[in-house]
Amino acid sequence: MKILIVHNSYQQPGGEDVVFEQERRLLKRAGHNVITYHRSNWEVRAYSGLSQVQLALRTIWSTETRNEISQLLKHEKPDLVHVHNTFVMISPSIFAACRQVGVPVVQTLHNYRLYCPAATLFRDGHTCEDCVERSLWQGVAHGCYRDSRMATAGVALMLVVRRQRQTTQDVDCYIALSGFARSKFVEAGLPEDKVLVKPNFVHPDPGINGNSERNYVLFVGRISGGRIRLMLAAWARLNKLRIPLVIIGGGPELPQLEKEASRRGLTEVRFLGQLPRDQTLAAMHRARFLVFPSEWYENFPLTIAESFACGVPVICSRLGAMQEIVEDGRTGLHFTTSDAADLASRVEWAWNHPEGMEVMGKEARREYEDKYTAEKNYPMLMEIYQCALGKGRQLFQMSPGSLTEAVSKHMV
Repeated sequence: MKILIVHNSYQQPGGEDVVFEQERRLLKRAGHNVITYHRSNWEVRAYSGLSQVQLALRTIWSTETRNEISQLLKHEKPDLVHVHNTFVMISPSIFAACRQVGVPVVQTLHNYRLYCPAATLFRDGHTCEDCVERSLWQGVAHGCYRDSRMATAGVALMLVVRRQRQTTQDVDCYIALSGFARSKFVEAGLPEDKVLVKPNFVHPDPGINGNSERNYVLFVGRISGGRIRLMLAAWARLNKLRIPLVIIGGGPELPQLEKEASRRGLTEVRFLGQLPRDQTLAAMHRARFLVFPSEWYENFPLTIAESFACGVPVICSRLGAMQEIVEDGRTGLHFTTSDAADLASRVEWAWNHPEGMEVMGKEARREYEDKYTAEKNYPMLMEIYQCALGKGRQLFQMSPGSLTEAVSKHMV
């Protein structure tokens, strides 16, 4: 099969960029002819002053990228186009180019931007669905994108254009990364028969390092004030126990949060900054468990799947996709979202019960082997491609449970 993959990468690499690259390599290893159309948000630096208006306009609709995609489709004649991210340099105009020549389109919904300018369904420290339940202009009023009403207005206009085309056949099949995310997209208005669930995967398999001494708790992710401050508040409650916490990740708030940890006297908390993936996985192998204290719904945190692959259980917020992926008491523990006292309680129990966490770690590894390997993911991706090509449309008529069973049988 000849597949055109479209992706717009961010200035700060994240999970979407990792998934794009992993799926590209997966398809090439399977023998498919893979072409990529790749742009980067580093290109934004070329726009300044009045050019910012041009940038806002191209975010809504880029004639340039539509023409480039049209030429690429004409020259390469792919069987299918798989879109990951179009924000900001590509824009939704590429969907019109694909429809014009009748090429089926699959889109992975990595975040909630289709219905939320901030892409997170989160505002002012709590989950927020105002733009879904009321109107996108709620997001503009609050300046949800980059704390700017003007910037948010540009994103909202882009979404209006996209929604107006949503009733057409611009996208043949959507990939939601979790059952929870699928339910949110369907509630927001996506056609139920077009949204299938396929989680992310971890490749290559990092394996389990059974010889590692698991002597600290680990956090891996973008350093943002809310969840890091939540952990610092929990660790302040645990101060007498001196439980080591290692924090891996980068972000503009890192220096400020390091100072806050020092001010609280949390000498057992170490910030390592952004590390290469191999070093991050090595750190996971030495962790007793991972804490993932996100305050928003999430979609599919790749960090949790990586932790499972390393045989490390996860303590996560009882919210959204996290509570779906982590089974409380089997592959990790849940705590009440944004509740530092409850997080501290779960961490204290987990630290004082290493044998129990070791059992959970083995279950986490089993969960990875059952659901999140490249070998299990590839047949699911092919099922979705066949549906988009019109060769598996009967799957869309099944209930979610029947669909899961059908895909599982295909993978065996």
